[in-house]
Amino acid sequence: MNLSWTLSRYLARQFFAVVLITFGIFVTLIFILELVELLRRGSGKPGVTFDLLALMALMEVPRTGARTLPFAVLFGGMAAFLRLSRNNELVVARAAGVSVWQFIAPALAVAFIAGSFVVTVYNPVAATLTTRYGQLETRYLEQRTSFVTVSANGLWLRQADPNGQSVVHAQRLDGTGFSLTGVTIYLYGLENDFIGRIDGATATLHPGYWELTDVWVTMIDDQPRRFDTYRQETSLTERQIEESFAREETISFWELPQFIATAEAAGFSARRYNIYFHQILATPALLCTMVLVAAVFSLRVTRMGGMLTMVIGGIAAGFLVYFLGNLSIALGLSGILPPPLAAWAPSIVVMLLGLAVLFHLEDG
Repeated sequence: MNLSWTLSRYLARQFFAVVLITFGIFVTLIFILELVELLRRGSGKPGVTFDLLALMALMEVPRTGARTLPFAVLFGGMAAFLRLSRNNELVVARAAGVSVWQFIAPALAVAFIAGSFVVTVYNPVAATLTTRYGQLETRYLEQRTSFVTVSANGLWLRQADPNGQSVVHAQRLDGTGFSLTGVTIYLYGLENDFIGRIDGATATLHPGYWELTDVWVTMIDDQPRRFDTYRQETSLTERQIEESFAREETISFWELPQFIATAEAAGFSARRYNIYFHQILATPALLCTMVLVAAVFSLRVTRMGGMLTMVIGGIAAGFLVYFLGNLSIALGLSGILPPPLAAWAPSIVVMLLGLAVLFHLEDG
């Protein structure tokens, strides 16, 4: 029997509505928890108001919500299939010759479209909001002034010191320690007035200072001077620089390839950005996988009975996906797995398991 368009639209609409409600519940809980945490962190900080913290919580919701979307599809899918079963709609459809594959096809189509929307539209919007959230967090909650930027022109660092601030520009990062090549340090006073520059062939970060080689020091009130080695004080540490480096979630899916190329050209390892890129790319497959898993436990409820079985099975499946995802990413970051495999492996493994169980339940 071929599945009619009317029945397909009905099943797709039912699935989409329940999943959307489930995702809405997750997002609401995320907002409340995020707001409570921000209220704790912002307590007593100058310039921090409730309106600002509420706005920051809203900006953080899309990023965190994207992580819960697969589980919203899983639990929402189970709820949708269970509802159809309890209303005997699934029983009637199966009695009319509709196979499980035809029955879940509309849900798979919805999941694939939703995943494509996440990749192409949702992710860029979430990245923009996460970037703005990070800026507000740095300014009002962490009150940090050091940051790093990687561009096509090289690496840029900014630091604040008791005597003013300085901006460090380098052509690239060397692989040995934290060493820069083609370095220029622009010096500014307490009133942000330019006071001079330091040019060096290399600069190596040590605790409390940069050690530069083959150096020219040019101050606006003095003649240029050359030094074989030169020390410039800094408050930066390697940890601060790494923490200031752009988070994956702040970069849009469309901008990631260019960012990866730029970071690698500057000497940084872009492995985690490669993994994140493929994670986003695998979103449609992951959501379709969750539909298969939801169908597995919904069919078990229909044929064998037991709400408890479905709930425990759904929780176990969610834990399995979460565990496999973290394990795969850890193996990818350590270099054991290539980035594409590290990102796609959880979806592939769980999808194969879901298909195997569905074949067993349907065809015995």
